[in-house]
This record gives sequence, C-alpha cells and structure tokens, in this order.
Amino acid sequence: MEIRRATTVAEVAAAEHLFDDAVRPEWAERFLTAVGHHLFLAYEDGGSTPVGFVSGVETIHPDKGTEMLLYELAVAESYRRRGIGRALVRRLAALGRELGCHGMWVLVDTGNDIALAAYRSAGGKDDGTCSVVTWDFG
Repeated sequence: MEIRRATTVAEVAAAEHLFDDAVRPEWAERFLTAVGHHLFLAYEDGGSTPVGFVSGVETIHPDKGTEMLLYELAVAESYRRRGIGRALVRRLAALGRELGCHGMWVLVDTGNDIALAAYRSAGGKDDGTCSVVTWDFG
C-alpha cells in the first residue's frame, strides 16, 4: 500500500467514488490550497485509482493551540479490513505531530462500528463524553 498527499484536483476527482457526493472541482481546489487542510490518498498494488482517503483540518484556538480534526475517512468496501483505514489515520496523526498539534480528534456517527474499529486500531480512544449538535444551512 502507498499513501500519498493529494495535491491536484485530478487526484481528488479520481477518488470521487470514495466521497459521499460528487467532487466539485472548485471546492476541491479551494480545499487543496487552503492553509491547514490536508488530504491523503491510499493506493494498492501500484494502482492509479485511490482505494481510501483521509482528510484533516488544523483547528486553532486561543487557549488550546492547534489540534488536528480528522474530518473524514473512507475506504472502498472491497478493501476494508486490510489496515488501510488505520494506515491513513496514522499518516494524518504523524502529520499532526510534525506540525506541532497537541492532539487529534474525530466525530463518529453513533453505531459506526467500522470507523470506531479503525480509529481504535490506530491508537485513538473513545472518551464517551461527546454529543454532536448540527445546524443545516442548506
């Protein structure tokens, strides 16, 4: 397996099958060029089509410093349970450490056992203290 940082809209578009919705080139460009936004793609067996991705965003707060928000993780269904998700999470965590982040965090949907297993296998701990409150502006 190879993990590479996405640097072009074409690379992100090649991973469109892993995203929830269609990749919009203008949004992909904005993400890739925004300071503190990171996207890694996983490839198997020297392939050119990504089989997984992880995205992260550095969050900065006046009293907490910088943390890495693991924004999204996806692995193609036929490639799951091979350590790809764990490797992607570890790669983002390593970047966070390199950048001086004091930690990394992720929100997980209730009952998403696959994601929880990947995060735990990569060294994450569920502290059981969070609820998610959302606003829909669209």
